[in-house]
Amino acid sequence: MSTFTERVVGAARLDVHVYEEVEADRTAMGQAMAVVVLSSIAAGVGSGLTLGSLLAGAIGALIGWFIWAFLTYLIGTKLLPQPQTRADAGELLRTIGFSASPGLLRVFGLVPLLGGLIVLIAEVWMLVAMVIAVRQALDYTSTWRAVGVCVVGWLVLVAITLVIGGGILGLAG
Repeated sequence: MSTFTERVVGAARLDVHVYEEVEADRTAMGQAMAVVVLSSIAAGVGSGLTLGSLLAGAIGALIGWFIWAFLTYLIGTKLLPQPQTRADAGELLRTIGFSASPGLLRVFGLVPLLGGLIVLIAEVWMLVAMVIAVRQALDYTSTWRAVGVCVVGWLVLVAITLVIGGGILGLAG
């Protein structure tokens, strides 16, 4: 079994064996949460946010991670499963949590001239990692099916965020 650091690095390297290991390790939920929080904090630091904003961002990242993983579970196991698909929500929470590993690089967003490029690379890298995490957790043979599940889940998450955000703004106004 790998250490936390080895898992983070392996997940960032897009090592499918790490995603399989995390999927099977029911004790890795705390580690997955830590990756999500650290990635969120790295993004906040890279953006020059205040401590309050960092805390709010970390909480928001955890909520978003949970919702997206649950949506991915529903879409991947109920709407778009393959015959061999067997997964529970915990498996997706763990693998998707580790797919945030490349997001740790977002701390370099403050670097003059290169920061924006580093953040963009990290964001795309995280998306690729999530597709791999979903493919492995749902035992898909098709990467394109995993891409579809991620895209549909993301669109639903965006819609939920807009509705909640619009409701909050409507209450404030």
